[in-house]
Amino acid sequence: MNPICTEGQPVEPAVDDQGYRDYARIARAIAYINERRLQQPDLSELAEHVGLSLFHFQRLFVRWAGVSPKQFLGYLTVEHAKRLLRDQRSVLDTALETGLSGPGRLHDLFLTLEAMTPGEYKQRGATMVIRHGVHPTPFGQALILLTERGICGLRFLEPGKEEQGLSQARAEWPSSRFQRDDQGTQAALARALAGGHGAPSLLVKGTRLQVQVWRALLNIPPGRLVSYGALAETLGYQGAGRAIGTAIGHNPIALLIPCHRVLRANGALTGYRWGAERKAALIAWEAAQRAGVTG
Repeated sequence: MNPICTEGQPVEPAVDDQGYRDYARIARAIAYINERRLQQPDLSELAEHVGLSLFHFQRLFVRWAGVSPKQFLGYLTVEHAKRLLRDQRSVLDTALETGLSGPGRLHDLFLTLEAMTPGEYKQRGATMVIRHGVHPTPFGQALILLTERGICGLRFLEPGKEEQGLSQARAEWPSSRFQRDDQGTQAALARALAGGHGAPSLLVKGTRLQVQVWRALLNIPPGRLVSYGALAETLGYQGAGRAIGTAIGHNPIALLIPCHRVLRANGALTGYRWGAERKAALIAWEAAQRAGVTG
């Protein structure tokens, strides 16, 4: 494959890394568990399903999540989700104290959120250049969209769906000019995930309600969960859990705006734009990291 030329310098397209390959097997295991929930497959059966020995299956989880398969699978249960939901009021109260109406900040990453109204985009969209690139993450391949004002899109992609993802992005930003830039988008993603004051801003375009909800999501810490109804009540929309869920479903920046941390009151890990298996993996991975910090 020919290198992409960016700002005069040849850049090789992004390639898979170990974390991405590990995630592919993790996702297959989670999907298998969901399909056979009533049978409750054991670790040996899961290892065989993903094509690994039990020993290498153990190593896979320790390398990717930092915990054993048994510990990780425990974080996938509805019971675990319900335990976290019992503490959602204190999580939301803390979020409210930090200012849900103020500049959004992703806990520990110092990411700030800037909002652009549809009217503003209509006026200025034609002058906005959106650079894009596809890169591996610990949760699958992702299409990154980057403007001079910050990251405006992070879309998880299924294998072979890169062009489809880019077409959807163009439809969401129809007036802008798209430009391939693997080097720039990879650097922005790395800074965003590393955190610190050098992290790029996040740029979103949406209705007042959508932006309000996305800001609120930034204040839910990793490893914590809240329900749609509780989030709606905190934002002053009591009984509007479905409307809040619709706004969450339109989140354009997966992972960085953590819509995966909101779920139904019954603890079911469903309703995620990027797939139920990925939502489960994200929740369990963050729970494992939080347990490692607090344990």
